[in-house]
Amino acid sequence: MAEARVIKPGMLTTVQDLGRWGFQSRGVPVAGPMDSYSHRLANALAGNAAGAATVEVTLAGPELEFDDERVVAVAGAEFEVMVDGHSVSTHKAFTVFAGSRMTFGTRLRGARAYVAIQGGIAVTPVFGSRATHLVSRLGGVEGRPLTAGDSLPLGDPGPAKAGHYVRRQMPHQRQMPEGRARVRVLLGPQEDHFTDEARRVLETVPYRIGQNSDRMGFRLEGAPLTHVRGADIISDATPMGALQVPASGMPILLMADRQTTGGYPKIATVITADLGVAGQLGPGDTISFTVCSPGEAVAALIAQERELMVIEA
Repeated sequence: MAEARVIKPGMLTTVQDLGRWGFQSRGVPVAGPMDSYSHRLANALAGNAAGAATVEVTLAGPELEFDDERVVAVAGAEFEVMVDGHSVSTHKAFTVFAGSRMTFGTRLRGARAYVAIQGGIAVTPVFGSRATHLVSRLGGVEGRPLTAGDSLPLGDPGPAKAGHYVRRQMPHQRQMPEGRARVRVLLGPQEDHFTDEARRVLETVPYRIGQNSDRMGFRLEGAPLTHVRGADIISDATPMGALQVPASGMPILLMADRQTTGGYPKIATVITADLGVAGQLGPGDTISFTVCSPGEAVAALIAQERELMVIEA
């Protein structure tokens, strides 16, 4: 089986697919990409199905060596990317050859990029998914970040020759955040546990993403959000994008590696169409929130899906 070898691992590099769905009722987290839009885009450019496993790059990229000819695409955060010392474009498919090395240079904007390789990363699925969940050490390569010397098995590239997809590119490139972003939220599901002042603060005060943030959640620093009836509820489901507020009043934005349930009230939830924007932020960046209507949330998701379908088709 063909492989891609990890020469240098980067800062936090993991194998991710669209996540481990269907097991949350048994306490198994979903995991998956922090920016599923960019994950799907990279796969579409490389000629893969949307659910194929990619390599998620965080803040500083890896060096990979390939042992056969493949189409590769990098989407998401904007990096300087080179193959055998020659610059290649992101958000556009390109070909690597046997012995080629791909390296990442300076990160320009955004926090996470996705490397899709024709055929996908063929690590052994766990509960039907190849996604790495770091806390429980499930999936990917031994449930951990990639390290130097790891070998990533590659799936069957299919009948198309490697050059078949190299003209694929985005009609336009989504703008990556440069240290700050504003995302839309729907109030709830427990907004009645918060004061009117808390809801006002949510929409008017930016929050800084703390240094102790990770794939499980962004710990936000800023003005506290005040409760009206305490900070404990009967534990319920925790979707990605939920703004969970413990007794300190400092919100936690739950992300891809979130737990399956939580016992703190959630004042709002980031809409699906904006989850990828939040996923492109890192420690030290700032995030702001705007409350929108359910209709606006649905319209934004439909528009995003249509854009992806153009490439995936």
